[in-house]
Order: sequence, then C-alpha cells, then structure tokens
Amino acid sequence: MSFFLNTTVCGFSLYHILAFFLIYSCLGWCVEVVYAAATTGQLVNRGFLNGPVCPIYGFGMILVLFFLTPLEDDLLLLYLGGVILPSALELVGGWALYKLYRTRWWDYTDKPFNIGGYVCLKFSLLWGVGCICILYIFHPMAMKLVYLIEAIPRTHGNIMLCIISAAFLCDLGITAVNAFKLDAHMRAIDDVAK
Repeated sequence: MSFFLNTTVCGFSLYHILAFFLIYSCLGWCVEVVYAAATTGQLVNRGFLNGPVCPIYGFGMILVLFFLTPLEDDLLLLYLGGVILPSALELVGGWALYKLYRTRWWDYTDKPFNIGGYVCLKFSLLWGVGCICILYIFHPMAMKLVYLIEAIPRTHGNIMLCIISAAFLCDLGITAVNAFKLDAHMRAIDDVAK
C-alpha cells in the first residue's frame, strides 16, 4: 500500500487521486440527479452506471487538479482552463459513450453554439465558473475529507477505499457486459431489418 501513498502524479499520490476520483464521481452524480429533478421534475439515475457515480466528473476533476491547480493564483487563466478542459472531456466523453452504448446521456443540440450536441457554449462557460468554485470552495473540503480518512487507522482507511473501488469496478464491469449484450441485440435487429 505504500506504493499508492508514495507514488505521485502531478503532485498527488495515487491514494489521493483514487480518493478524489471517487468523491467527485459521487458528487457529480448528485449534482446531475438534483439538476434533472429540478428541470424535469423526475428523480432519475443520471449516470451510465448502476451505482451513484458519474465517472466523467471524477476524470474531469482529476484533470482539473493536475492541470489547473498551478493556475489557482491567476483567475482569468483558471477560468479559461475551466472552460476548455472540461468541455474537451465532455466532447470526447459524450462521443465515446454514444459510440459504445448508442445512447446520449446529454444532448445540447437544441442549445446555440453546440458541437454535435456534445458540448455547447452555455455549459462550457458554466464549467469555467464551476472550476473556480470547486478549486476555491469544494476541493479544500474534499481534501479535509481525504485527510480525515487518512486519520483513520491506515488499515481501516485502505479497506474502505478498496471496498468502494471494488464496488465501482464491479458496477463498471456489469455495465460493460450489459452494453455488449445490448449492442449484439441491436446488431441482430439491424440484420433482421435489412
């Protein structure tokens, strides 16, 4: 386990990277569910996995921490990076999810200045504001949570992180298997239709 604590990437240990990924994946899912409930009046699972996680938020925040933390002192550069980096991830992630699952988890085609419905100017500008808020307000709280977990006897904290990670990986595996089954089913329907 010392490998995870002593190996660093962009100034963060692998332990911290995994913890932040899981925290922000769950928080992202919560934000998505609340946003969907507020705009549609329905409580739905907004993630592509079964559990309460949206991995794109975890990946997005890891990228933000790696590349934008050094810009914390320059608000304009931080904002611009917060517009560009998450928008690029949303574009690539939306396209990849559509190619893999033949479903769109978000669609901005009705919004002006969109690219393929995967990103739009309105939300890209909001990502910039979100990155500033996260780095200045929420990430310090997430760091305190991770340090609190580290204060738990190391064995207990490691076990807890391993259990949560294993649950996430199982969910990912089940989702992938179901996606392949759905893809095979859709191809069979396409073949019959031809």
